Amino acid sequence: MADQLIRATAAEGGIRAVGAITTRLTEEARQRHKLSYVATAALGRTMTAGLLMASSMKRSGSRVNIRVKGDGPLGGILIDAGLDGTVRGYVENPDVELPPNSKGKLDVGGAVGNGFLYVVRDVGYGYPYSSTVELVSGEIGDDVAHYLITSEQTPSALVLGVFVGASGVTAAGGLLVQVLPKAARDEALVETLESRVAGLSGFTPLLQAGKSLTDIFQDLLGDMGLTIFPESQILRYHCGCSFDRVLGALKMLGEAELQDMIVKDNGAEATCHFCGTVYQASRDDLAQLIVDLQAEASARV
Repeated sequence: MADQLIRATAAEGGIRAVGAITTRLTEEARQRHKLSYVATAALGRTMTAGLLMASSMKRSGSRVNIRVKGDGPLGGILIDAGLDGTVRGYVENPDVELPPNSKGKLDVGGAVGNGFLYVVRDVGYGYPYSSTVELVSGEIGDDVAHYLITSEQTPSALVLGVFVGASGVTAAGGLLVQVLPKAARDEALVETLESRVAGLSGFTPLLQAGKSLTDIFQDLLGDMGLTIFPESQILRYHCGCSFDRVLGALKMLGEAELQDMIVKDNGAEATCHFCGTVYQASRDDLAQLIVDLQAEASARV
């Protein structure tokens, strides 16, 4: 099944639901970064959360950055997700592995530890909106839901899952259900929804049982006036890095540093944290940057 995202409403527009399948893009991240089992689960959950959050943004080019910084052995997680369905991300310590937790599942919470969740929403104009909350479990889903409730004042339930075995990622995705202000006063509706979401066995078991996103929405909200939007959105792992961007970053180091690289290293090497692509800048490339800097300095005189 292709990675995709679908949207739906229920309760006469009082409930917003978004579902995503992210199996392939999570597997691509695992391969690119050579991730351990627990690192794959942590990054996959965070990328899925970012895509679900970005789906509610309106302006073309809007993006969500999520940074998880805990004191566990995994270090930090950083993802960048867009309204266009693209996402990229990495973890600081990709080879960390831990024994299963008390429930027999990958111990993402133990790998992340205690710390903070940082969210930046770039709506495509003006200053990005940023907010920080404490991690409540390190399991990602609980933490992002806590952020949505406390920072955006939107009651939310978030279910995320990544199943990774010896052959790689075979199921990954998530579900975000939010109660909007027009329905938040209906306590019975909220309680029913909370009970149903809590009763889910997880997200990946549903995919492994052959359920589609439409099936999952029908099971959860089918008797609440469910309306599923007909358009599905393709999701993919994509990084916008390029050799020109690398040269632009090197240029910012200044003439003296570039000259030092030419003399000592005969060039420069840069690796993109998000996708693992390695870029090589030759001594001629660096020499041209110095020429450009000198020309720009002369033009300012």
